[in-house]
Amino acid sequence: MSKLIITQIHSQIKCPKRQKDTLRALGLGRIGKSNELEGTPQVRGMVEKVHHLVSVKEA
Repeated sequence: MSKLIITQIHSQIKCPKRQKDTLRALGLGRIGKSNELEGTPQVRGMVEKVHHLVSVKEA
């Protein structure tokens, strides 16, 4: 599996609770925070749900 570096680039204010929970599950919570995760289908699906709030780089 490849590694993904996920960085939150937009605020979660005014987002639905479900998207806030997804960000928390990805290990994010504030702008500028990054987390490195395995590129599993589950993680990629979560990233797709909040793609407008995060940036993703392959490591």
